[in-house]
Amino acid sequence: MSRRVSRAEAWDLLTDWVESASLRRHCLAVSASMAAYASKLGEDVEQWEVTGLLHDMDYEKHPDMDDAEAGHPRTAMKVLTEMDVDPAVVRAIASHADYMGVSRDSALEKTLAAVDELSGFVVAVAAIRPTGVHGLTPKSVKKKLKTPAFAAAVSREEIHANAEALGVDFDEHLRTVIAAIEARADELDLNGSEAAA
Repeated sequence: MSRRVSRAEAWDLLTDWVESASLRRHCLAVSASMAAYASKLGEDVEQWEVTGLLHDMDYEKHPDMDDAEAGHPRTAMKVLTEMDVDPAVVRAIASHADYMGVSRDSALEKTLAAVDELSGFVVAVAAIRPTGVHGLTPKSVKKKLKTPAFAAAVSREEIHANAEALGVDFDEHLRTVIAAIEARADELDLNGSEAAA
């Protein structure tokens, strides 16, 4: 029987693997969005949160996606499999990387793909606002999505396609992710400059 990883264990594992503050923040934001969706859908909140925390755990040390042996997310998958972590978590992590060719079948897999890039994008938008994530609206996020120069590395097509695959209204999807991130504003340091003043 596979072992259950607690959120605390997942955080310890993430901090062992990731030193970058921005990558840690990304994983925390994704895990917040995952927890929000799990709660909404009546799923296992801690398992979904752990999946979000660990989805990019190997990216800092093994960013090479073309490395069939030790690239991202193959190293994470290997480590987690050796730890006997629930195969559903490992498969979700595999499926979030399009180039792995792992189909997204479960709600866990579809949700991870749908919140990954979007959570990062919402954090980027919130980080430049005086009020941080507070008061952020779907309209503001959509406006930034239409600005190609802003967070240019983020694939807008992927964000829309993955939300569609999840079967959610895009504005509702944005509201869920924004609210999830706002609920963790302290942890994510997204209260804005006005809060610090």
